[in-house]
Order: sequence, then structure tokens, then C-alpha cells
Amino acid sequence: MDILEVNNLSVSFEENQVISDLSFKIPEHEVMVVLGPNGAGKTTLLRALLGLIPYKGDVIWHTKNISYLPPQEFLQRKNLPPLSVQEFFHFKTKDDHAIIGMLTKVGLDPSIRSQQFNTLSTGQFQRMLIAWALIDNPKVLLFDEPTSGIDIGGEETIYTLLHKFLEERNLTIILVTHDLNIVWEHANQVLCLNKQKMCLGQPSIVLTPEKLKELYGTGLKYYEHHHDNR
Repeated sequence: MDILEVNNLSVSFEENQVISDLSFKIPEHEVMVVLGPNGAGKTTLLRALLGLIPYKGDVIWHTKNISYLPPQEFLQRKNLPPLSVQEFFHFKTKDDHAIIGMLTKVGLDPSIRSQQFNTLSTGQFQRMLIAWALIDNPKVLLFDEPTSGIDIGGEETIYTLLHKFLEERNLTIILVTHDLNIVWEHANQVLCLNKQKMCLGQPSIVLTPEKLKELYGTGLKYYEHHHDNR
């Protein structure tokens, strides 16, 4: 069953066409990676899917249980209110036992509940955001690459942490990234976006050297990654 259907989506800001006539579907429990150069419309796409900006076309969700991990600007924590971690979680739930359990699952000591945002390391803050996004058991997680490769605990990266929850909770994930390694490791399908759809399908089929050159231009190093399917 498809959890999301997008038909003829277009987004414009004044005279600037950011996304043009985009259509795709995402089945339940899959990972779609949205790939493309800066200015391609990737973040605009997520904002349109969430209904945060005006658009033309159809965005049809077959669930209302959607959570969103914000982009890198939020990780910099500029102009945020002086909230403690617990106060932040209380916007979603007052169940402190659930909060403690979720913080533990992402590898954080529950004692950080009393700390304010600006006292957390970047890795701690990212883990905390993942816990916050998952605390209400969403079916869909939209992840707008807040960083590329923050190490949050030995060999475990943010992406492998998300992959763990993907398997445990049958999540559907839409992930914006520049990192081709993430595509090979985690994506069921990839959407190549540069204001319009450049490719869509399984990474091993659609991510050819020619297509990547068309998407990014010259200077991109390409290698074929052989990865066992999960």
C-alpha cells in the first residue's frame, strides 16, 4: 500500500519555479532518499509535503501520523527559547516514563532532561531530536539532512540509528541528503530532483554515471556500491 501519493506537484515563489510537475508514490515501510544539488528544491519539497507552503497539484497522505526532523539550521540552535529537554518533550507528551524510555533508546542518559538546549553537544542534540520525533510513534519520518555523518557513538551514525528504528517500528522515511553512501546503504528508492524529476527508482538501476552527471554536472566521483539487501 502506498502511504503517500504526489501528483503534478509544482511550487513557485513569485516568478521563481522551484518544483515543476513532480509525481511519485512511496509505499509503506520504505526509505526514499531525495538527492540533488543545492537549490534543487529538496527542502521545498518536504515543506510542500507537510503543507507548510502553497503548492499546486495533489499531495495525498494515507496517514496523519507524520513527524519531521528539521534541517541543519535548527542544530545550530540560534534564537531558540531557553527550554530544558523535558519542557521540549512536554509539547508532545507529559508521560515522563515514555520520555525516559525514548531517551534511553537513542543512547542518552535520562538525566539530560533537566539540561537546556545550549548545554548539549551537537551529537546529543541530534539524538534528542530523533527521540522527540519518535516519541508519538509516527508512521512517517521526514528527515532534512541536519548534518552529514555526525558520529553519535562509536560506529553508530545518525543514519544507522534511524535504520534501527525503521526496522523496529516499520517506519516510512523520506530523507534529504547529499551523501551517496546513504543512498546505497539505506534507500529502497531514490528521487533525483533538480526542480523537476531527473530520475526515480531503485538506486542500483537509476543512479548511473550518466544520470549523476546530468543531475550534478561534472566533477562528481562515482563508484558502484555493492551492498547486500536487507
